[in-house]
Amino acid sequence: MTTTTITTPDSDSGVLPPAIAPTSKRKARVARGLVFPALFISIALTQIPFLVTIVVSFLNWNQLRPDEISFAGLSNYIAVFTTGDFLEALIATVTITGSSVILALVLGLGFALLLDRKFLGQGVVRTLMITPFLVMPAAAALIWKYSMLDVNVGMVNVGLNAIGLPSVSFNTDLPVVTIIMLMTWQFTPFFMLILLAGLQSQSKEVLEAASVDGAGAIRTFRHMTLPHLRQYIEIAILLGGIMMLQMFDPIAIMTKGTGGTKTLPYLLYERAFIGLDIGQAAAFGVITVIITIGAASLALRSLFKVFVEGEVR
Repeated sequence: MTTTTITTPDSDSGVLPPAIAPTSKRKARVARGLVFPALFISIALTQIPFLVTIVVSFLNWNQLRPDEISFAGLSNYIAVFTTGDFLEALIATVTITGSSVILALVLGLGFALLLDRKFLGQGVVRTLMITPFLVMPAAAALIWKYSMLDVNVGMVNVGLNAIGLPSVSFNTDLPVVTIIMLMTWQFTPFFMLILLAGLQSQSKEVLEAASVDGAGAIRTFRHMTLPHLRQYIEIAILLGGIMMLQMFDPIAIMTKGTGGTKTLPYLLYERAFIGLDIGQAAAFGVITVIITIGAASLALRSLFKVFVEGEVR
């Protein structure tokens, strides 16, 4: 049995393009048809909850009066921007996230530079350095609240007492500093891993040539290593910032949103489970998702740029 194919000449070169047999077209249509169910389920699972949240954000729905659900129009969104809580939460989110990102970046770069050198036990040290990032956020918050910062038995206060200084109630007196310390401790390994990958992708021959030409360590780092790490630093800041932006467990466990630590995720939780106002909580959630999508778009654009340009080896 033979298959007849139809070809048309190329208008520019006059060369006939390769024809696609009907059998191949039929196989391609079947393959696409098999993908559609999985694609539909994926879209439904990821988008339907958000669409439902948008619908709920336009409703008057308070758990104290579950039988009195009605259409609220834009009143929930107006409440988001007029109550004052949103601006306060946004400032707290930017302060805590920005400070944690900067500290984690500086510490992560320092540790990456140390681990980029060969020494005995390098693998063991690298594994131990990654450990904080592997701890669940809730477990990390409990460790810091009771084992590290407790007024009576916390290791930090025991150390302060040992050198003659009084104990500090970090959770109540320095809540913002406490949250920043915890998030910096947990996310420094994440920054370190990305920057270490950048350091190990740098050409050793170029560094040796710079050393032979008389360039010192600081000059080499400033003019060669740091520009090479620019893309890695950008990726670490954007991805780390997005993850820190969504942190909820440390604030709920350690400070409960007091002392300037009421971030956007905690404010959403407070509206839904303390204020029992589901409609307003949904409006806060939609606004938070829009902000996160904006930050995520920057991160994805940076990632796409890096891999397209082939600067990651």
